[in-house]
Amino acid sequence: MIKVAFYDAKAYDRPSFERFGAENDIHFTFLEAKLNEDTVALAQGCDAVCVFVNDNVNGAVIDQLHGYGVRLIALRSAGYNNVDLKAADGKLRVAHVPAYSPYAVAEHAMALLLTSVRRVHKAYNRTREFNFSLNGLAGFDLHGKTVGVVGTGRIGRIFIDICRGFGMHVIAYDLFPAKDSDIEYVTLDELLERSDIISLHCPLTDETRHIIDAEAIGKMKKGVVIINTSRGALIDADALLEGIKARKVGAACLDVYEEEAEVFFEDRSGHILNDERLARLISMPNVIVTSHQAFLTEEALYNIAETTVNNIVAILRGGKCPNELCIKDGKIGHCG
Repeated sequence: MIKVAFYDAKAYDRPSFERFGAENDIHFTFLEAKLNEDTVALAQGCDAVCVFVNDNVNGAVIDQLHGYGVRLIALRSAGYNNVDLKAADGKLRVAHVPAYSPYAVAEHAMALLLTSVRRVHKAYNRTREFNFSLNGLAGFDLHGKTVGVVGTGRIGRIFIDICRGFGMHVIAYDLFPAKDSDIEYVTLDELLERSDIISLHCPLTDETRHIIDAEAIGKMKKGVVIINTSRGALIDADALLEGIKARKVGAACLDVYEEEAEVFFEDRSGHILNDERLARLISMPNVIVTSHQAFLTEEALYNIAETTVNNIVAILRGGKCPNELCIKDGKIGHCG
């Protein structure tokens, strides 16, 4: 039997993982704690650890896991910026879930946009108090607007299709443009200058960290709407706050946040929020924050569990795993 320490476990994780684990002779030990240097000892006696986006798998953690005989880091997410892959090289194998439900994330991005521009959240709160006034609820048509999509992987391309369904004009920026597509690619500067709405769908790398900073915001149209359902650190939160205060940014729709690790996925309703930047963002009337919820559909949870278990079985039982991550010529990619 394969033994796996499952960190940062939530109630919605367990059903699918228990099912696929039982079918493949895998025992998951579900732990509420996030993986870090203080909790890594909980993985002793396990063959693998299963981690999510806010687990901190740094070099020190990897060294300890290696010392315990752990052989695999199984990410149940597409992103892997929280894992020190250089430190893992030659010690532990790493696999991720590159695509679980790109529709879930793309649809959530559009849900945030529609909620924001049509003031649905404000109307909902008003009518619950029997306030049926329409004052201050005027939005704008998406039809005919220009949306700039940063990152045209599967999620980005599905979001583009959704936007086209609304009659929007789409432009895109990507360091690696999709081949044989009809997407209109432009430079990043042109995208910033032309877009009424900007949606981020790129991974977090050294090149994309704070791709939206004060300089980028300065190039945008007045009243631009910014959507981020990818990784929090794509946006400099301080610069975003200043852009909102200066009335440069018309609205922000955020499913992720740079310092979310100690806040998101937990019930903080009975506590004072120590993160002043996040508290200020949430207090803004033109900011919508959801807590890394975009992936959360029944279909996605099923696919995440199935792919993660398949990755574990393939690697620990001697097969090939198409989702294994390796470093080749200084670049991160799939091993195959």
